[in-house]
Amino acid sequence: MRRTLLSLAVCAALLAQKQDETPVFRTSANLVIVTVFVRDAQGRPVKGLTRDDFVVTENGRPQTIRVFEFQQIEDAAAGSAAAVPEAAPAPAAEKPQETGAVLPVRYRDRRLIVLFFDWSSLDEAQQVRAKEAAEEWIRTKMTPADLVRIAAFGTRLRTVVDFTGDKDALIEAVRKFHTGEMSELAAEGATEASTADDAAFAADDTEFNIFNTDRKLAALEDLARSLAALPEKKAVVYFSAGVNRTGMDNEAQLRAAVNAAVRANVSFYPVDVRGLQAEPPGGGITTASVSGTGLYSGQTQARQRQRSYDTQDTLEMLASDTGGRALFDTNNLVLGIERAQRDIQSYYILGYYSSDERRDGQFRRVEVRLAPAVQARLRARLDYRRGYFAEKDFAAFSSYDKERQLEEALLAGDPATQIRLALEVNWFRIARSQYFVPVAVKIPGSEIPLKKQGSAETTTFDFIGQVKDARGSVAATVRDSIRIQLRDQKAGQLASRSLIYDTGFTLPPGTYMMRMVVRENLTGKLGSFDTRFTIPDLGSVRDELRLSSLVAGAQRVPVQEAVGAADRKLVKKQDTHPLVREGQKLLPSVTRVFREGQTVYFFAEAYDPDVDEAQQRPSLAAALTVYREGQLVYQSRPLQLTSFRDARTRSAAVWIEMPLKLPAGEYIAQLNVIDRLGQKAGFRRLTLMVLPNGGALRSANEGRDGAGARADSPLSRE
Repeated sequence: MRRTLLSLAVCAALLAQKQDETPVFRTSANLVIVTVFVRDAQGRPVKGLTRDDFVVTENGRPQTIRVFEFQQIEDAAAGSAAAVPEAAPAPAAEKPQETGAVLPVRYRDRRLIVLFFDWSSLDEAQQVRAKEAAEEWIRTKMTPADLVRIAAFGTRLRTVVDFTGDKDALIEAVRKFHTGEMSELAAEGATEASTADDAAFAADDTEFNIFNTDRKLAALEDLARSLAALPEKKAVVYFSAGVNRTGMDNEAQLRAAVNAAVRANVSFYPVDVRGLQAEPPGGGITTASVSGTGLYSGQTQARQRQRSYDTQDTLEMLASDTGGRALFDTNNLVLGIERAQRDIQSYYILGYYSSDERRDGQFRRVEVRLAPAVQARLRARLDYRRGYFAEKDFAAFSSYDKERQLEEALLAGDPATQIRLALEVNWFRIARSQYFVPVAVKIPGSEIPLKKQGSAETTTFDFIGQVKDARGSVAATVRDSIRIQLRDQKAGQLASRSLIYDTGFTLPPGTYMMRMVVRENLTGKLGSFDTRFTIPDLGSVRDELRLSSLVAGAQRVPVQEAVGAADRKLVKKQDTHPLVREGQKLLPSVTRVFREGQTVYFFAEAYDPDVDEAQQRPSLAAALTVYREGQLVYQSRPLQLTSFRDARTRSAAVWIEMPLKLPAGEYIAQLNVIDRLGQKAGFRRLTLMVLPNGGALRSANEGRDGAGARADSPLSRE
């Protein structure tokens, strides 16, 4: 009893002494999972290691391993456990160690492989080859250690079969794919909405997910995110016919897909379904004949090879940056799946709670090594991811924090992709060595939340952009804040429309890299778009007519609407903008997706044409031709130009209107301009995607944009 009273007295004294102190509890959910492959000198996996045999550091700081698992994957074809060497006689090491943390390993001692079919990039013959390769591997190469998920992407990402070892179910799922159903970007399926639970990426009623490489990369990013809940190592075998770089592609989306895969312990194994290609010089039988001497000088063959390499570059980057391997130029497509199968042998799962709790989005360098004594004995090789990008917290910031956040997003190695963007860069000469570079950014209305304020709904966007030259020096910057205010019917139509922001720079000829960051200030979501572009030196062009870039759009709006009626200085300045004509500004399509019934406006400038000696006037003829699969499907009436738009820059404006009466599909539009006096010609091309007219979405601009066409709204500085 005396001992109990003494204890109570001591406790009372301690409480009285620290009554002014507030207890603080700290916790962290920043669990970092690293899968480590430990192989001996012969390349065989080493088992039997314990948690104490590993040393983990992050940015040079030691980390405490809280999670430790060993995934023992033994294929029946490999023999038995004798094929896996023991590091030490420690049978208990094969079981999960009690380290104070529980790892939700759902598929213990199994190899996880995802067969991902990108139907949007495969023609019918390629689809057949992909299906045959998958079925052959499942039937003849799949082992009891393998669990396979089948996923597909056409107009949306969907899981067909979740991880299973049932060969019959997998083969049946592969056979159920309808060959030819998605062999092109079918306009009928372009507006299909996703109802699948795992389809974070789904085509909506905007054109942002049509005819753009970003949609494939976004699907890969979302596939990786859907696998992030599984700490095990995953391999995604990506059946594709290459990824075309169209010039509108967002390089930030490529890095975002890679970073999402790295965080989720996913490696991409792209398989080029085209196989071994031996295209004859000038193209196959389906290719139009080549004119000129390029076929005999080797230029045509070089361009053919370069086009093929360009479509494989993105696949190679996806593989190398995530620890996978790409399969090119072979008709044995099964090898691509076997590579993923061989690479995932027995491995260790290490987990630690990072001592750096900042959510700053910065790269954290991770190093894993064996304890010196263990490494000296085994001389093992460790394969693991070398780092990760920390999560970013865009909670309530002060004005200083918000500005700093934008600047960090501009410089970050891990781009923000919470808002989908499309961006178009054009160029027009304003002096011998100076070019005006208008930049248009398109934001889908479905990405934009609105806040009720009086009778209107509002939000605010912040923009920050930077252009760097080939040496990495900053050549131009932009910082802008735009307030959106929509009333009544316009606010209700926002989900099915898009918003366009435009800015511009003055730059000399050269190659540039641009990043544009957009933040929506109600939710704090950010989006990035990275792109490379080249401004040619037209002064070096001798044998052709000098032309600017070609712009296409389906909308012309009053200048006051484009820049905000209250900003009179901007209205006056717009008079010299190349896309302004008769008080109306052409809004670039950016994604170059149109609907049947619209009128498409094409614009370009011609420079330095010859003039007649008497009147000092040029004599130009221009026409627009449209092709589908090499066949001419439209030709405009010739346009005669006999005056300069700007005599100082010796530029003539070429405006051509085309009523869009073509059926849905993909087209190549070519603007041809002839200088009759100088006996020179020039042309510019761009790709168009025509969708069927839905008819349901009608806008206030309907009369100007065509029946049933969707209208975009310029972001006004109000």
